[in-house]
Amino acid sequence: MQNPSLSHITLEQWRCLVCIVQAGGYTQAAEVLHKSQSAVSYAIQKIEHILDVKVFSLDGRKAVLTPVGQMLYQRALQLLEDSASLERAASRASAGWESEISIAVEVLFPIWLLLDCFNRFGEESPQTRINLYETVLEGGNEMLQQGGVDLAILPRVPPGYSATAFSRGIRVVPVAHRDHALHQLQRPLTLRDFRKHRHIVVRDTSSQRNTRTSTVDVMQRWTVSNMATSIGALTQGYGFAWMAEDKIHRELASGILKVLPMKDNHERYAQLYLIQKDPESAGPGVRRLAQIIQEASVHCQSAQ
Repeated sequence: MQNPSLSHITLEQWRCLVCIVQAGGYTQAAEVLHKSQSAVSYAIQKIEHILDVKVFSLDGRKAVLTPVGQMLYQRALQLLEDSASLERAASRASAGWESEISIAVEVLFPIWLLLDCFNRFGEESPQTRINLYETVLEGGNEMLQQGGVDLAILPRVPPGYSATAFSRGIRVVPVAHRDHALHQLQRPLTLRDFRKHRHIVVRDTSSQRNTRTSTVDVMQRWTVSNMATSIGALTQGYGFAWMAEDKIHRELASGILKVLPMKDNHERYAQLYLIQKDPESAGPGVRRLAQIIQEASVHCQSAQ
């Protein structure tokens, strides 16, 4: 039967055990904890008495953990971390930090930068879950207007919303497999040259889909549901597309995809905007995540 007195071991007594190990002794732990050495010694004696174990043994004048003491030390570390995490969560909850944040992001936005922002936010608020919706064209606007997300990174600001524009647009370039027939022309291209070739486009994710997702007049078009499928079709030589450079940097670096040379420089820059559903009533978590994304974007652009 479990000894009911086990519950009498306090967090402070476990903290004394951990501090003795980390500080290197009873005297040093007493200084760190601002306690008397006798109070620290009593905490260990209390643990040993309640559990009927020996936590430390003496090696000369140095206190060394016994095998049981080593196990208790590891468990105490986790217990103290769990306690601190609980306190942080309670503090944020009392301050109105959200348990969940939803964000819609246009697929053109650099995913590596977004994930880095999520990681930074998670270090500050690990208890807040994040729901990411990767959207195309009007899909993000629809989610924002229907109240499905708290934040959005979109290429267009819906009427009635305020937004912060990212200071630099996303460069979008025409690309195809290195052996594609368009590259074999070996000259600057015009839009007329594209007409006989297949265009790969990613479908609008809104419920009211715009079937004209491209301004290029072609006879053949494949419309796919996600960016990965589009890139896969390009790398297998099935067509051409305008792609954000960040999405295909590995394929460009390896040479499997090449930028198509355009006579009239038809590269494009997609402007993106950071939008909060309701800035006035946004919780501290939403505001902090928006701040992290803005700061990371500025830092990334200044480093380029």
